[in-house]
Amino acid sequence: MELTRRDAVAALAAVGATGGVALAARRSGDGPDRADADRDDAGRADGEGDDGGDGDALPDDETVRAAMTAFATVLYPSEVEGVEAFVDRFLDGRLDGSAHATGVRTTVGELDDAARSWYGAPVAELSEDDRDRLLREVGADTADEDSDGTLAERVRYHVVNELLLALYASPTGGELVGLENPQGHPGGTESYRQGPR
Repeated sequence: MELTRRDAVAALAAVGATGGVALAARRSGDGPDRADADRDDAGRADGEGDDGGDGDALPDDETVRAAMTAFATVLYPSEVEGVEAFVDRFLDGRLDGSAHATGVRTTVGELDDAARSWYGAPVAELSEDDRDRLLREVGADTADEDSDGTLAERVRYHVVNELLLALYASPTGGELVGLENPQGHPGGTESYRQGPR
């Protein structure tokens, strides 16, 4: 199943990120100069590097997007295609300078630090098996989600749940679990006359 830009926009609408929908639509034809400006608009401070969260600076957009895409390839079913573009578009509406975006950035930065310490490379450069192992080693597979909790709880909330919400709130992702008409995606009266596929 191919995830599309339209899936990402529908997922943003389903989670109430209407500003993100406009941003995603605006970016569809933009070049690198506009993308750089969007990164700055999303809360990147001057002087932030690509080395993740070191306690002083939050990771930049490129680092966050690369790490979230890398984790999505672990978390999403193998039959899903178009993951990188889908996650990138979804993050257009989520890395918006809000407290939630700061939580995502901070958590990804700490995960990137752990990956460098334990595996000698940032998250985006780890193999799929090592990314899966990293999530399990921090305890994200068993932790409850809590945006202000331990690292495991924050990873569950800001990384695992964020990516799964994006997938299953989209029309294509919803089909994987029998939700042909996910919240925020109108299907019309025809969708109510059909059974699950």
